Amino acid sequence: MINIEEFINNLETILKKELNESEIKLLEKAIKIAEFAHEGFYRKSGEPFITHPLEVSKILASLNLDLETIITGILHDVVEDSEGKVTLEDIEKNFGKEIALIVDGVTKVSKINAPVGNIEQKKKSETIQKMLFAMAEDVRVIFVKLADRLHNMRTIHFVKDPKKRKYKALETLEVYAPIAHKLGIHIIKWELEDLSFKVLYPKEYYKIKELVAEKKKEREERTNEYVNQLRLALKEHNISAKVEGRYKHYYSIWKKMKEKKKKFEEIYDLIGIRAIVNDVNSCYSAIGVVHQIWVPLPGRFKDYIAAPKSNGYKSIHTTVITQYGEPLEIQIRDVQMHNEAEYGLIAHWIYKEKNVNLKQKWLIQLLDWRKELLQGSTNLSELKNELQLDEVFVLTPKGEIIHMPIGSTVIDFAYAIHTEIGHHFSGAKVNGKIVPIDYKLKNGDVVEILVNKASKGPSLSWIKHAKSPRTKAKIRRFFREKEKEKLIESGKDVIRKLAKRLNLSIEKFFELEKIQNFLKSHNLTIEELYSRIGEGSITFTDLLSIIEKKQEKQEKKSRKKSSNLKNVVVIDGITNLDVHIAKCCMPVPGDEIVGVSSRRGITVHRINCKNIRNIDEDRIFQARWAKNDENGFTTMLEIEFDKNDRLPEIMNLLISNKINVTSFKLTESKNWNTVFANITIVVKSLSEIHNIKKELEKKAGILRVKRK
Repeated sequence: MINIEEFINNLETILKKELNESEIKLLEKAIKIAEFAHEGFYRKSGEPFITHPLEVSKILASLNLDLETIITGILHDVVEDSEGKVTLEDIEKNFGKEIALIVDGVTKVSKINAPVGNIEQKKKSETIQKMLFAMAEDVRVIFVKLADRLHNMRTIHFVKDPKKRKYKALETLEVYAPIAHKLGIHIIKWELEDLSFKVLYPKEYYKIKELVAEKKKEREERTNEYVNQLRLALKEHNISAKVEGRYKHYYSIWKKMKEKKKKFEEIYDLIGIRAIVNDVNSCYSAIGVVHQIWVPLPGRFKDYIAAPKSNGYKSIHTTVITQYGEPLEIQIRDVQMHNEAEYGLIAHWIYKEKNVNLKQKWLIQLLDWRKELLQGSTNLSELKNELQLDEVFVLTPKGEIIHMPIGSTVIDFAYAIHTEIGHHFSGAKVNGKIVPIDYKLKNGDVVEILVNKASKGPSLSWIKHAKSPRTKAKIRRFFREKEKEKLIESGKDVIRKLAKRLNLSIEKFFELEKIQNFLKSHNLTIEELYSRIGEGSITFTDLLSIIEKKQEKQEKKSRKKSSNLKNVVVIDGITNLDVHIAKCCMPVPGDEIVGVSSRRGITVHRINCKNIRNIDEDRIFQARWAKNDENGFTTMLEIEFDKNDRLPEIMNLLISNKINVTSFKLTESKNWNTVFANITIVVKSLSEIHNIKKELEKKAGILRVKRK
């Protein structure tokens, strides 16, 4: 049993304030519900599970967050881990809608682990979508999730499986620490990095720790000397300031050694000095004092007060040469800037500046990221890179400061302003001069984008000149839309041919009663029909069978095949729809597959089929093979061979391997002395295709074997 009174006393000590009676009652209720939900569950340490959410709530209290967030910390696992004993409705009934929404957000983020390593693209996108969506709905969700991850990392040594430990540490380093950085919550970011570093690279961690400890006393004495020197100088100039030393974290040291290819002895900024003054004017007065007592290092002055970082960070940085001839970085900021630098977005919550979207533009970017992820145009690794990139500050001709990742080009800038400006980009001026499309932006550049409204859109080659994953995604999305237009045009061609065969105009074709009934029964517009034909889910033969009154027979055959396929292919979350094999890519057991919903059921495609690129995510379902169909599956091979009579050899090889050939078509190359054979065969599995390809490729005169 938890001693609730003792826990609340500890919480009050952390918060440095007394809670009122109603607040205490809410906390007591939350603890009792959490105890009930987690009863009988234990952590890897052997402690009752309830100790974890209570520790999470203490971390949130140490960040000085509101009571709703602290209570969410206590309740954050109850819906997911109580096996139905406590529901979201129970949370809302007892604590209100606000806490229920935050708990729900944390539950959504926690349901699957953020993937790292070689995980398929769809899973990566699904995970980061949930994280970004939850953060955009209520940023307190991520405060709780970061506190949850921090406590799990503090206790990760109790996890015995080294693979699980490394996975969690890598996930923390690649996803959670960069998000904490982007939020500006450095106090959590630094600890997450060091804890992950210790798990992933234990030898390097303990080596750095040992090296730091060797001259710790000497560094502390030197730091104290610098602190006292600056404190005295500021006092003489009537500047009230708190001056303190700061020490570089182990992971930061190791990362710098690795990136700069330097030895430990060559890392000069192991220590630094920070002066916290009362107001902005005092910041600039203080920097003048610093440059009077020490010599500033050229090119190392950064004014983040005039041009804050995109996460809101403000401070003045300068590097000086001390009396001992060593470089020393000094940061100067006021009290509010310091709180924001340590606690980031949490500081705005403390100051009750809860209209976060106005204060933090990056939250709007999160929604953009989510939109792109939903359309499959950005993956987790790109997002990780985006989160961890440093920035340059450039200006519009009107003087607005725009934050761009280092390495960004003018095409990135154009798309950052507006997608349509990017699409109609025709050139750029930087500081009044025309620059090429691959010009890399520098701090202080004034950038003017030239636009051609008559332009038909971007060039695919622009992608290689873009740095930002979001720029690349927008260009790719433009071409996917163009591809959709091509599908519609392709569908129109099929209808034209069919109408011509029937001696009808296209208008008269669509007036046919059978076509009208088909469109109505499948709830399709004419444009949607064109698109379905273009993507291959409705074929020329399908349409012909409708016209020639073979529809009933065809549907019976299809239903029979579909009922068989229901046992062969399992579609996640779908049990009552007919299942068809796509004629465009002809998947076979062993292929990675997805199901695409249509009016006639589920069509199974290969995962890399080009015809599903433009299909809405909502229509795509995960699928897997359950067993083989004894009748086999149709697929097509394209075989290129020299002009000698190779076809009998090819057919004999297929027959000797008991491969059923249903059709073939020969095409002679005009430019090369070769012949192409498109051969349709029936196989049981992907391995059978691979074996046949190997056998064919061994034959003399066969130049290439490719699956269509």
